[in-house]
Amino acid sequence: MSRPLAVFDIDGTLVDSRASIFQAATDAARELGLPDPEYDRVRQIVGLSLPHALAMLEPGLDEAELARFTEAFRGSFNRLYASGHEEPLYPGAMEALRRLHKDGWRLSLATGQNRRGVARNLARTGWAEIFISSHCAEDGPGKPDPAMLHAAMTACAADAASTVMIGDTAHDISMAVAAGVLPQGVAWGFHTPQEQLDAGALHVAEDFPDLEAALDRFASRAFA
Repeated sequence: MSRPLAVFDIDGTLVDSRASIFQAATDAARELGLPDPEYDRVRQIVGLSLPHALAMLEPGLDEAELARFTEAFRGSFNRLYASGHEEPLYPGAMEALRRLHKDGWRLSLATGQNRRGVARNLARTGWAEIFISSHCAEDGPGKPDPAMLHAAMTACAADAASTVMIGDTAHDISMAVAAGVLPQGVAWGFHTPQEQLDAGALHVAEDFPDLEAALDRFASRAFA
């Protein structure tokens, strides 16, 4: 029997990066003399590749200003990590990943982070052994383009019928719909459940036990 593939987003799905992303956006805006951004605007851009996200956050910037804004955002994160900060996992995330891995699921990552951010996360205890592959916006088109999911399915020898994308934003859900895989939302990240449902999510999990139950149902249907 083939094994199902679960592709996870990172920010807002496995890792609680809400405070650090908002802080980086605020620091970058101040460096350019822009008004502090509202959190509701920042949360909407999470998951997209960084230059695309920041261009949406501040659409009035020219190319040079956007480059400065992007570097200032990255600089804020670099200072944060240099101080020893690590964003926490959401409660239940690691237990769910270990259980899925033990049950035979293939696991992959698809994120708007750059490759450096992916490497930092793969250095978390157990992650390098659990995830078969990782895919990010630096590898090609970012979300909501389905390229990362196509790459994940190729790397993990899976097809769309056996694949589920788990994310917290409409960008994740739109990517899943475009790739023809199951779009599974989670309620604890950056976008509201309704925003995810509007993008095509078939279910938005309230917590990790709810997510695991949804994945069990998917596996039962996919391989009945």
